[in-house]
Amino acid sequence: MKRKVVRAKPTSRKSNRKSSGHSRKAKIGSYLLATFCVLFLFSIAYHYRSGLSYYLGFKSTKITKNQESKRLTDVRNFQLLSTYADKVVGIDVSQYQGHIHWDKVKTIESSFPIQFAFIRATAGKDKADTQFSRNWKESRSNGLIRGAYHYYRPNENSLNQAAFFISKVWLQKGDLPPILDIESMPKNQSMDSLKSGLRRWLTIVDRHYGIKPIIYTSESFFEDHLKDDFSDFQFWIANYNFFAETMQDDWLFWQFTEKASVVGIEGNVDVNIYNGTPKMLKYITKQ
Repeated sequence: MKRKVVRAKPTSRKSNRKSSGHSRKAKIGSYLLATFCVLFLFSIAYHYRSGLSYYLGFKSTKITKNQESKRLTDVRNFQLLSTYADKVVGIDVSQYQGHIHWDKVKTIESSFPIQFAFIRATAGKDKADTQFSRNWKESRSNGLIRGAYHYYRPNENSLNQAAFFISKVWLQKGDLPPILDIESMPKNQSMDSLKSGLRRWLTIVDRHYGIKPIIYTSESFFEDHLKDDFSDFQFWIANYNFFAETMQDDWLFWQFTEKASVVGIEGNVDVNIYNGTPKMLKYITKQ
């Protein structure tokens, strides 16, 4: 009986070519991605070259005491402070900074003079900052322009909060306007109700001190809830975005970082830029 011969099927060259094509495309895609990442990092490094060179020790004015200061946030801080060297730099503090040695609070990064300080006085209807009295007195004694702020609790009575702030804060000639710090959304009331409460606080404080308060908030809260309804007030805006480099015209102050280092203060410190000259800053203080 004659056997039936079974012949092996020839290997598909088309399949091999297809597989090889996919492999080449994958390699090209990986190469392009790697190239993009390198170029992106190079562009970032070039953009922040001033800050990087400063922290890598190439600037003769750098006084290096702690190599840990070479952090990415510090590079951005130095870059922004250099960009706005014609503006006025200040800090804001509370009890969370502990015991501040105000006689040592002079500059940021040994290069940028600190000229003003916002100091937390109260929070809500009954929380007094434990370091306020000392910070309030010693900041002025050491030549800084000072300002007091109140942390507003949305779910507490606005009249009580205003009265509590007034009971703890006295303003003198040369002090900055009082500040209302609003950051949180209400839990038990509508946004319209919150805005009414904020307006009451601002009105009462304005009448008592004879100087219009400033509102502190985040950029997103400002844009979403306050910009239109409180356009008759000036704003102190917080925006820590690494790529944010421009102070908007309607920002009176810009809190651009919460991670700066200042001699005389333990731990991180918030840093702010005033959108004007030293002369203009004095103009907005209590006369």
